[in-house]
Amino acid sequence: MALRSPYSIRLYWLAAASLAIGDASLAAGQNERLAPPSNSVQDEAPFLAENDAAMTKMMNDMAVKPTGDVDRDFVAMMAPHHQGAIDMALAVLRYGHNEQIRRLAQEIVVTQQQEIAAMRLAIGDPLPPSAPSPTQPSPEPPKPMPGGVMMSHDPMKMK
Repeated sequence: MALRSPYSIRLYWLAAASLAIGDASLAAGQNERLAPPSNSVQDEAPFLAENDAAMTKMMNDMAVKPTGDVDRDFVAMMAPHHQGAIDMALAVLRYGHNEQIRRLAQEIVVTQQQEIAAMRLAIGDPLPPSAPSPTQPSPEPPKPMPGGVMMSHDPMKMK
């Protein structure tokens, strides 16, 4: 896995530390309640790869050349930041199992899209065409829409 951002490096070390602690607990004969969860980091690999891609894209897209217009530059940096949150939330919707987290991820998708739209309107940029919010992603990764908003291929399809 290519470690391209501080977030992915932290995630890598957190995963490595978790595995090391789990292995040490088992080797020391600790009881089962200290054993690592049944899903391993390998099982989580598709989520981690999608999340890492979202963070890498976000960080690259936030690196904008200043235009001299603070407001426009702010939106140019914040829209990819919000889109990154949307992309990461979609990954949780695709692979996560906790219903509370899934509901939070759905809210993140909706509110971040609204904030991107509000920022674009504030600087006079046109909005992308109206479309359903991608809160129930298909198994396929989302595709970009005009204006940088991400949309799943079938927004109403459950995972």
